[in-house]
Amino acid sequence: MAFAGDGEDAGDPVVLEITDTSSAAASGAPSLPCPAPVCVSYLARFDPLPSPTVAVRADRHRLIESSSYFRALLGGSFSESGRAYVQVGCNLEAAVQVLRYLFEPSESFTITPDNFLPLLEGALFLAVEGLLVECERWFRTMCSQTSATIVPLDFIIEVWYFAQEHGVTFVQDICPEYLAQNLAHVISRRSFNKIPYGLLCSTIECPHLTVDSEKQLCEAILYWVSENTKPCERPNPNSVDDHLFLLSKVKICLLPLEFATGTKRHWFDFGSNTVCTILNLLKDSLKTLMDAIADGNMEGYCIRITEYSKNIVLSGCPQITTAFLYISVLPTYLDVSFKRRIVSSYTQVDHQSLILYDELEKSAKTLLFRNVHMVDLSKCPNVHFGAAIDWLKLAFPELRILKALYCLSFQFDDLLYLLLRCPWIDEIDMAIDKSTITPRQSVVSSSSEVLGKLKRNSRKYYISCPSYDRQPNLVFLNISRLTLEGRDDIDDVDLLKISVLKNSLCYINIRNCTLLTDDGISNFLLKCTKIHSMIVSYTSFGNRSIQTLHDMTFNIQELHLGGCKGIDAAAMSQLMGMINNTTFLCLRETSLTDDALCKFFGSSLEYLDVSETVVSMSSLAPVIRRNCNLNCLKTAGCRSLLFERDKVEHISGNKYGDFLQEIGSTCLEDVEMGWGFCPIQIEDLIPSFSKVRNMAVGLGTTLAENVLHSLPVICPFLESLTLRFQVISDRVVRNLLESSVNLQWVTPWITNDDLTILTKNCNLVELSLSGCKLLDSSCQEIIASGWPNLVLLHLEDCGQVTLGGVSSILNCKALEDVLLRHTGRGIRRSIVDDAIRELPLLRKLALDLCDACEEGYDSPSNAEGKMMRSLRMSRCKTLRGSCLELPSEGSSKPVHKDTVVLEWSSTRMTTTIVKERV
Repeated sequence: MAFAGDGEDAGDPVVLEITDTSSAAASGAPSLPCPAPVCVSYLARFDPLPSPTVAVRADRHRLIESSSYFRALLGGSFSESGRAYVQVGCNLEAAVQVLRYLFEPSESFTITPDNFLPLLEGALFLAVEGLLVECERWFRTMCSQTSATIVPLDFIIEVWYFAQEHGVTFVQDICPEYLAQNLAHVISRRSFNKIPYGLLCSTIECPHLTVDSEKQLCEAILYWVSENTKPCERPNPNSVDDHLFLLSKVKICLLPLEFATGTKRHWFDFGSNTVCTILNLLKDSLKTLMDAIADGNMEGYCIRITEYSKNIVLSGCPQITTAFLYISVLPTYLDVSFKRRIVSSYTQVDHQSLILYDELEKSAKTLLFRNVHMVDLSKCPNVHFGAAIDWLKLAFPELRILKALYCLSFQFDDLLYLLLRCPWIDEIDMAIDKSTITPRQSVVSSSSEVLGKLKRNSRKYYISCPSYDRQPNLVFLNISRLTLEGRDDIDDVDLLKISVLKNSLCYINIRNCTLLTDDGISNFLLKCTKIHSMIVSYTSFGNRSIQTLHDMTFNIQELHLGGCKGIDAAAMSQLMGMINNTTFLCLRETSLTDDALCKFFGSSLEYLDVSETVVSMSSLAPVIRRNCNLNCLKTAGCRSLLFERDKVEHISGNKYGDFLQEIGSTCLEDVEMGWGFCPIQIEDLIPSFSKVRNMAVGLGTTLAENVLHSLPVICPFLESLTLRFQVISDRVVRNLLESSVNLQWVTPWITNDDLTILTKNCNLVELSLSGCKLLDSSCQEIIASGWPNLVLLHLEDCGQVTLGGVSSILNCKALEDVLLRHTGRGIRRSIVDDAIRELPLLRKLALDLCDACEEGYDSPSNAEGKMMRSLRMSRCKTLRGSCLELPSEGSSKPVHKDTVVLEWSSTRMTTTIVKERV
């Protein structure tokens, strides 16, 4: 504690001549005459210190009382102790900070990150016990703050090095604990790779280590190791054994499959071991967990959840079963037999153990984690969601967000159960892939069957839903955002049940929910009057729903109506006049006309999509003029955009020029254009396209050679470029390759050698090749070894890639979307079952019967409970007989006739034959 008063008024003053002996000062300036003594209060004016020596007048008794060093120097019986002028050699800045602490009023002196180390060093050298206690208290308090941004990482590292050198034990205890609690935030800091090895080890071994996912921890370690194995980075880099020790702390069985496969690019042994571990778990997780219980080694299978955890992300972990969830929240003292019961019950996908749940709930045998606000179980096909919801209720009473994307096993009954068990949740996302079949396609036949293992759930612990027409139930007051995108197994009755959320629901996403009718959507909106954001694209949203919106005078912020064909021109005009506060507006493929668009007077738009409509520039230009924050504009397929395009010779002085002038006042980042954007001069594009990241140019626009050549200058941040029906010269391609560092180009004449070079220069998760005739079957191995973490692979008209089969493709274990069409007649008839078995995350598979080598393909025998959403098999006009048979010898060149589409929902499988290729 600092004392009040000042040293110059003391009854027994002493002058301390302090000379800086730090390394920087010791080799510095020549000796100078001794400066005149100053009082302690004057020290605050020195910034920086004027010379390597400072003379300070202070109270002898105060120094003796506060410091063991001065007690020995000034309070002894030897003759020197009574002198009025004493010389001290130490770190001058540290000594000055200590004197200020001792003599300045306590309210005017505070410890900060800037003076902490000098104070600590001075307190150690001068043996000021009280200051040491204050430093520890301040540092401990600072590192206990909930926000990780309060303590700079550079500061932590500097303090750690000092503590290691001077043996400050409290710092060595606090630093690892602070980093462990806040590692999820610290990882993103620029100086993360500068963390000392010892500190990182202590952090990882700390029981409070908190990360969102095991992937986050592994990523951080791999980055740190990569940076610290470069000789130029550290004079004494850590040994390989040290690095392996860090990686051994990762629970590899909890890593996402895509991430695990990706580590094989640079850490082949580690990645291969991890992938094998995950695949073995998929085969028999029950035996693995039972063996771990018997060995008393469950820690490696428990999800990292601490009292500081805010997010739990398990997305992309097909090996995770419900048993993993439960064992992670059980106290360590539970006996082995109970743990075995937990694992044996919750490992099964069709879990029905009511008794076990009641025992857990009544005995309070699960830990509570009140700081957890978000859980992500997306792409976890082996999680039983009925039991998982019980897990959420038992362990996370403050949960706000649940994500379960691409999980067909998450049924509508599970959603209702979730609403009843965890009504405090604010946001739920259970989107799946949209249906392959669209209303524009001609369906030859269609049939469906209820899935045996996924019939409507009748478990006893499913609480009966209340009457949905009664007065508002006060329990349902929190859920504001609900995403059901792609759920084509949800009908009007289901949607009406969700209206129990009418007091809280603000955002609804029912995109591609094809069973919903206009009447059903309208009835839902009549009840849920607080909704301000709606994504209803490609549904039957129509005139009646618009009338409902009109009656409620909605303050709509986000509205996506793409592909809603049930809206006539009159209703569209009515809608445009009532959504003037909208920020995001998608009207593509609707009945939008100039008359309707002219009724829109909003000025808050950031996103506008009018693609495939009949609007012209006369109505679109004023909209752009009023909305200066517009950053996304999509007008592809608008054939009427420029009525008089054939007569336009010069840009200035016509509607086209006015339109470009309006675009020039915006700052677009995403643009799609087609009809009406020709001709275009470079100088007219530069102002508005300078920040474009995504650009698509389609039918109706031809970009001139000089414009294409100048794209890297016009759009320096360009990341994605789609050019449809454009003539592109070699000169343009070479220039784009050299100048647009964010683009990756593939040309039809790419060879296996070119593909090899590409694997070395970039890390792809999606690869789509079309018309690359020079590729052969060897490219499969190049792709599989170069990009082992591919999620999407589309190969179409690519030479003879699959002439020898698809074994290498099936080695890309993280694949979710595979398309193989006209790539070589070498695909065996068992391909579908092989792909489902070998690719745990596979959701989409598209094949062509022209590539079959054994007279067609077998239908899948075991896709239930997996992630498969759609299987497409195209056939040609020359085919005869069964839809899955090959043409006979001597057939003419194949012309596509139709496609057999198998689609899975949460409850049924539908088989559809479409009279075209899809």
